Amino acid sequence: MRSGRDSGKPADDDWSSRVTLVVNGVEHDLSLDNRTTLLDAVRERLGLTGSKKGCDHGQCGSCTVLLDGRRVKSCLILAVTLDGRPVVTVEGLAGPDGLAPVQAAFIAHDAFQCGYCTPGQLCSAQGMLDEVARDWPSAVSADLTAPAELTDPEIRERMSGNLCRCAAYPNIVAAVREAAAR
Repeated sequence: MRSGRDSGKPADDDWSSRVTLVVNGVEHDLSLDNRTTLLDAVRERLGLTGSKKGCDHGQCGSCTVLLDGRRVKSCLILAVTLDGRPVVTVEGLAGPDGLAPVQAAFIAHDAFQCGYCTPGQLCSAQGMLDEVARDWPSAVSADLTAPAELTDPEIRERMSGNLCRCAAYPNIVAAVREAAAR
């Protein structure tokens, strides 16, 4: 974070800072109010509206994005603290060859209904699959030193920070299971 006084780049005022947000591989130089959350920055300043504002308290998970490859609730993080750090939103999950495996699995298993929570579910699922690939244990892992085994209870525990008001949970678990097998 660089305040307007000491960065060499003027901010709008004493309550703003210049920051470079790297979102989906693209650098964005912005002057942001110091109280702006990452969620508000990506939605209102960058026009990436996939991430949703559900509860604005970090309880529902609809705002989940990947920060440094790890899933975070973007409504709880101040954007000015992220200067130069990579952020991936749902818009950045797909690659040049098409949908990411987790996106294709969500479609194949109809793992959404209204779609409001889907962007957060997708980012959380991608982050969770990366955790499993690194053998990170969860709260229900029987052996904390063994390689992570992706059972249905593991998937449910690891995705428990993301709520779905439509109750598409069985389909979400099936989609994550399929994406993990790819």
